[in-house]
Amino acid sequence: MPFRKEPSHTHGASGKTAVLLVNLGTPDAPTTGAVRRYLRQFLSDPRVVEIPRALWWGILNGIILPFRSSRSAAKYASIWCAEGSPLRMHTERQTAALRHQLQERGHQVLVAHAMRYGQPAIADVLQQLKQEGCDRVLVVPAYPQYSGTTTASIFDAVFEHFSTVRNVPELRFIRNYHDHEGYIQALKKSVLAYWEMNGMPDKLVMSFHGVPKRTLMLGDPYHCECRKTARLLAQQLGLDENQYAVTFQSRFGKAEWLQPYTAPTLVALAGRGVGRVDVMCPGFVSDCLETLEEIAMEAKHDFLRAGGKEFHFIPCLNDSADWIVGLRDIVEQHMIGWPTRMSAGDKEREMREAAMSAEEAVKLGAER
Repeated sequence: MPFRKEPSHTHGASGKTAVLLVNLGTPDAPTTGAVRRYLRQFLSDPRVVEIPRALWWGILNGIILPFRSSRSAAKYASIWCAEGSPLRMHTERQTAALRHQLQERGHQVLVAHAMRYGQPAIADVLQQLKQEGCDRVLVVPAYPQYSGTTTASIFDAVFEHFSTVRNVPELRFIRNYHDHEGYIQALKKSVLAYWEMNGMPDKLVMSFHGVPKRTLMLGDPYHCECRKTARLLAQQLGLDENQYAVTFQSRFGKAEWLQPYTAPTLVALAGRGVGRVDVMCPGFVSDCLETLEEIAMEAKHDFLRAGGKEFHFIPCLNDSADWIVGLRDIVEQHMIGWPTRMSAGDKEREMREAAMSAEEAVKLGAER
């Protein structure tokens, strides 16, 4: 594979730092065609489905895509909002808010976002950052808990892109932040704010995205990190073991996945006379199909049909002020040693340029 043509290199030029937020991805539209394209890319990733390629190709293209795409499109349509995909909307807002927070702290960095599947693609955004003169890039997955099925796949995509780049920038990757103080505190404050408005439940259910149990047996730390997040959050909320439950959702296929499963757990709780449950999804920092449709709609229906009285969904962190501050702290820790803060000379030059621009605007207005 040939190397890409590089931007001209200027000796002595001061390089820029970029922070790249990467989320899972979303279809471009809630239509069968768009969802089919998205699912094909997502389910073709060997990190996501660890089945021999020849066997999986037939299953994917002969069974899953023809029959699942239209059903998934209907689900996406049920959560689509005026601004489009909720996941894309929240990721864009997080990017803008983080950029503002870092600027407020004196960091002179570019902040962008990309999707592992769909648009904007990781390779395209990395190429754009390179064109803008970035020679330091911090990659921030939108996954607090590490898993080979998610976080590592982002790393793969970054490495794959730079395998054809001659002048590779300095790269740093955030592996996880499942127990970071800023993340845990943001979760705590979101729950307490919800309870202040709506009262407390009989049981808090923390539902994480599931992965096949086989990944745990092969050494993936995801299960343990989910459990640690739940334990730390429960401690911060002052809950004992009887007041909360940890479950796993989004099971796919016939293989055993991490248990207990979310939907059967909710049905069982209703059967035992638990009147009200509050469900949150700490592993998702942005509301998306898995939270808004699978939990807030489907899981709610299952619980109420089984005899439950009240079902409350606590939204994800999204672009809440507490989470953006926590995310800023995480990013700052991983940028240590990089020259990201403006020097006194840079600040003075920026102020001069701003003043000159203001004078030119006034002059232009007077001439008109």
